[in-house]
This record gives sequence, structure tokens and C-alpha cells, in this order.
Amino acid sequence: MRHLRNRLLGYVGATVLLLAGWQLLAWLVGSQALPGPVPAMEAFGRTFSGDLLPEVLVSGWRVVVSMLLGSVLAVPLGLVIGRSPRVDAVAAPLIFLTYPVPKIVFLPVLLVLFGIGSLPKIALITLIVFFQILVTARDAARAIPAGSVLSVRSLGADRAQVFRHVVVPAALPDVFTALRISTGTAIAVLFFSESIAGTDGIGFYIIDAWGRIAYNDMFAGIIAMAVLGVVLYELLELAEARVCRWARVSR
Repeated sequence: MRHLRNRLLGYVGATVLLLAGWQLLAWLVGSQALPGPVPAMEAFGRTFSGDLLPEVLVSGWRVVVSMLLGSVLAVPLGLVIGRSPRVDAVAAPLIFLTYPVPKIVFLPVLLVLFGIGSLPKIALITLIVFFQILVTARDAARAIPAGSVLSVRSLGADRAQVFRHVVVPAALPDVFTALRISTGTAIAVLFFSESIAGTDGIGFYIIDAWGRIAYNDMFAGIIAMAVLGVVLYELLELAEARVCRWARVSR
């Protein structure tokens, strides 16, 4: 309870600082393109239950599905690669060659293949999240001390039991860290894909408001996208606290 209270107080303090800095910047710029926090929040409250809420739900669904797909595919594969020198010898060069390539460049290809609906956006975010989690899971599995594995095997554990009781628990905190980092990347890619090739979602809403010179509505969309990112981040924090309780205790 104390941890939760301190966390809430931290959010309140950070929000006050951000709003104060935003207001100061709006005064200094003195342009309608940068409204202050008060009119932007008023627009957010006015539009959220109407035009904005459906866009938030669409964007949230896309991000959640993408991160789930990326995690389900990347975590087991990364752990297997990290614990098998033979598999790593083949997979590592492929990862090193493909990971630095900016996956956003594949958006035109995905649009040609799947159209402008949700599928190309989900595929693109999944691809980006997949590589981020894959590299982290592989490195986390490789970093497990040999003594931890040998101590469990000396008790008669087979390979599957070692994987379940040693490899997975040891790698999960790093995987959750990668997921939290991927949240910001996923939101950024979502905005890009929805604004460039989309007819719905928060990214489309922001660009549409910009085109209509409705700057208050535009910032309402920006606030909604920021809130979506914070909610996803906090959900991952809660999931890690429940799944990785031993890591929290050890800290």
C-alpha cells in the first residue's frame, strides 16, 4: 500500500511539473498550434466520450494484440536460442543481420499485401516488438550462471525441468523490461502507421484534427495516446509484480 501511495504521489508530482512546463512553453510560443493544457484538457473531456473513445479502443486493441503476438513468438524462441549453442551458432548471425534494419520501412510492403486496415499495423508492430524481445530473451538466457543449472541437474532435473524452473524464472524480469521498453516503440509505430495509412485510430484522429486546424482536438488525441502508453506500461508493471515476485523481494 505504501509503495502504491508513493507511486501515485510521484505521478501527481510529475503531472504538475509537465503541465507547468507545457503552460510556460505555450506562453513563450504564443501560437494557436500550441494551446495550453487547460483548453487541451477541455477538448479531451469534450471529445473522449464521443469521437475520441472509439479511436482509443481501436488503437489500444492493435497495440495489445501486437505485443501479445510478439511476446508469444519471441520469448520461447529467444530462450531456446540462448540455451543452445548449436542453435545460437545458426540463429545469431541471422539476428545480427536483421535486427538493425528499421522495420518501419516494410510498411509499404505490408500495405500492398494486407490493405490499410488493422492487419498491416498489427504485423508491423509485432515484427518490431518480436525482435526487441527476442534479443533480450536470448541474452538473458545466455547470462544464466552455469552453477545455477548444474545445481538443479545434480538433483535429477531433466532438460525440460531446468528450462521451466531455472531458465524461464531467471529470464522473465529481463523480458518484462524489454516489454516495457517496447511499449513506447509500439505506440510510436502505431501513430506513424495510423497517420500515414489509416482511416481510424488515434494517429488518424490527430492528423485529421491537424488538417482541420482543430489544434485543441489534436492535443486531445495526443493526450489520449500518452494515456494509452501509461496504462499499458502500468499493466506490465502489475503483471511483473505478480509473475516475478521473487525478483521484487530480492531487490
